[in-house]
Amino acid sequence: MQIATSPKILGQLLKSARVERGLTQHEAGKLVGLTQAMVSRIETAETNASVDTLFRLLAALGMELVLRPREISQGTGKGDNW
Repeated sequence: MQIATSPKILGQLLKSARVERGLTQHEAGKLVGLTQAMVSRIETAETNASVDTLFRLLAALGMELVLRPREISQGTGKGDNW
């Protein structure tokens, strides 16, 4: 399981999934009604994609969103979550 803790990491994971499936940004975008430029901006975290857009892209790439509680760090407890 891959964990995305930021938009940048999510974009990298989406790009990896797209490349593994042999799709170009243009092809992936066409599957979900996005331009190549928008797919690029999502993969590089240069835009805030809507939840609907992310779900459509995830589905096209054969992925799903899984939510789970974040593991508690062993830090000082002061601002560790931010």
